[in-house]
Amino acid sequence: MEKAISPGEDYIKRLISFLKRDAVLVTASALAAVSSTAYEPRLEYIDFRVLALLFNLMAIVAALKKFKALDWAAIFLIGRCKSSRGVFIALLSITFFSSMLITNDVALITFVPISLIIGKKANINTLSLVIYQTLAANLGSALTPMGNPQNLYMYSFYNVGSAEFFMMTAPIAMLSVAFLAGIVFVKCEKEALRLGISQVDVSDKKPVYWLCAAFAAVILSVFHVIDYRVALIVTLLTILAIDKRLLLQVDYSLLLTFVAFFVFVGNLSSGYAARSFLSESLRGHGRTYFCAILASQLISNVPASILISRFTDNYKELILGVNIGGMGTMIASMASLISYKLYMNENPLENRKYMGMFALYNILGLLLFTPIIYLLMVDK
Repeated sequence: MEKAISPGEDYIKRLISFLKRDAVLVTASALAAVSSTAYEPRLEYIDFRVLALLFNLMAIVAALKKFKALDWAAIFLIGRCKSSRGVFIALLSITFFSSMLITNDVALITFVPISLIIGKKANINTLSLVIYQTLAANLGSALTPMGNPQNLYMYSFYNVGSAEFFMMTAPIAMLSVAFLAGIVFVKCEKEALRLGISQVDVSDKKPVYWLCAAFAAVILSVFHVIDYRVALIVTLLTILAIDKRLLLQVDYSLLLTFVAFFVFVGNLSSGYAARSFLSESLRGHGRTYFCAILASQLISNVPASILISRFTDNYKELILGVNIGGMGTMIASMASLISYKLYMNENPLENRKYMGMFALYNILGLLLFTPIIYLLMVDK
């Protein structure tokens, strides 16, 4: 007979689960609270445009997932593959390119489960596939302003022009294609393959059309073609008309994490000593670039971008640094934790093997990209 769990024990278990699941939010909130005891927090520290854009993207993509539009695209592509290498290319391609539009987090949440299903039905090394997908999502998302949260924030904060932004990030994307292609053709064997996976049926297409129209409005607001508040209204009206319960699928912990970091960094930047130290540390284009990469390894690239942006005008080097800095440690990009958790849920005994292979390819990528992008793009 199992021992009954007391209310106190149940509360502690729930608290520990919350701390593990939302460690970044808890840390950010603690930093905001502690810094607010020394400095007066201000509403102006919060970038509401970034929050609105993130909300729009997450709400619409959650709705597209509900109607299996993304699953349909993935299965349609994979169904035309004749070899295991073809499956790798298909899944890495759709993860790489979709992350440019739906963010690296959502790309992994959507396509890693499909990889795990395929791995059970075919002779495919699922561990390698998921790790390569993680690289593809983090690298592909570097190209566009809406590809990941840090790009969306910096694009808005520095008011970067669209053409200028793509000129900065295009070399990362091109190097990424070469890097991922090299991995696939060296490491993936071309074995014959038969997959017994049926095509996903999108039975109700009308909501998908409306969601695509709303998504187009959000993209236009990212590029300042229409006001972000108009896009927010369009998103809310579309979601409410389709299914208001979809609003519960939005990652509000990410939005609250941004709010907490905005407050913390705003408080920090109002202190003379901290402002002077960080401004001096970030003086020079090269310093900004390397500090952004290092900070990403330690605190993740999203908080690193928010923190560093308040103390430097070298936005090109910051954008390059935090995007390349998404490789390296497991926490360098929080999206990496998503694929890790999804894989470990299915393969709980392969933790050490996963971590070792993840470190190998991410450190290799970091060591390759850092000097090349520095020599090509960083102002000397």
